[in-house]
Amino acid sequence: MRDRLLAAEKVKAIDWRDSALFLLDQRVLPFDETWLRYDSARGVADAIRTMVVRGAPAIGIAAAYAVVLGARQRLAAGGDWRAALAADITLLAASRPTAVNLFWALNRMRERLARVAGDDQALAVLEAEAVSIHESDREANLTMAQLGVELIRKRQGNPQVLLTHCNTGALATGGFGTALGVIRAAYLEGLVEQVYADETRPWLQGSRLTAWELANEGIPVSLNADSAAAHIMRTKGVTWVIVGADRITANGDVANKIGTYQLAVNAMHHDVRFMVVAPSSTIDMSLENGEQIPIEERAGSELLEVAGKRVGADVRAFNPVFDVTPADLIDAIVTEKGVVERPNAAKMEQLMCRKRLH
Repeated sequence: MRDRLLAAEKVKAIDWRDSALFLLDQRVLPFDETWLRYDSARGVADAIRTMVVRGAPAIGIAAAYAVVLGARQRLAAGGDWRAALAADITLLAASRPTAVNLFWALNRMRERLARVAGDDQALAVLEAEAVSIHESDREANLTMAQLGVELIRKRQGNPQVLLTHCNTGALATGGFGTALGVIRAAYLEGLVEQVYADETRPWLQGSRLTAWELANEGIPVSLNADSAAAHIMRTKGVTWVIVGADRITANGDVANKIGTYQLAVNAMHHDVRFMVVAPSSTIDMSLENGEQIPIEERAGSELLEVAGKRVGADVRAFNPVFDVTPADLIDAIVTEKGVVERPNAAKMEQLMCRKRLH
């Protein structure tokens, strides 16, 4: 299957070339495919904050490259460049509070720099580390896709109806995708009859990104309002809800795009399996449970306005962009280290003690 997956890689959102970071501007998809060039850590922090790049793995990768850009700029300026770079890393860490991959990547870059004694090799070492983070995510995507397909096959050997939320494809990662990677792989194996994609309010990642990725590959996809998901589960024969994650705690609770929690509740009621697909870098063993995850809230204008024009009543808006799905609603968490079915604290600890699968 691996060779078929590699052949199916058609979309990417991150490119490191000519000593600069290029990001596909996801704010203007699917109408325009615009690449933006970044030469500074501050610029990348702004790109993360303003949703040019999104998806927990992709955010982490972009931040790793941003540290390289910051190091180059600070070395050229002279003085205490390490202290100045530490300020850049702090700025990057503040760009999005929920996705733990951001902090994981920044910590990995910080730790790698700490092991470099001299300044002459620092830039090359940091660049190699950022490239390694990027390539490792791509490899993890391929492994997770294969593991997820086997879960789908176990449920039913015939083509199935799947439902997904937000964007978890190549646009959100360094490679094939997490949840959407599983769906793409399942389609290649003849296991997909239909995919339903929640539009994912208010940024419409499902409408503008997921549907675009699937349609470009000829995978049968229908777009639906988020509030139609329970009806679809009841009437369309959905067998799996497959989503990604922005942070997973030590007991298996999962923070993901707002609306995921209600999908899990509805899935349990309708006897639909619920799968979370995310690299192990998304797992935060320092947090005991989901109540400890910081939930990002964004401006109310995202709900009250369309293209800068107000369409909502003159009221305040509550706009959390993530929610937490309790572990007891999850059938399986798929990582590159393996699969945890019916997750709990003991199973998550056992998973994290494993070496990465190959």
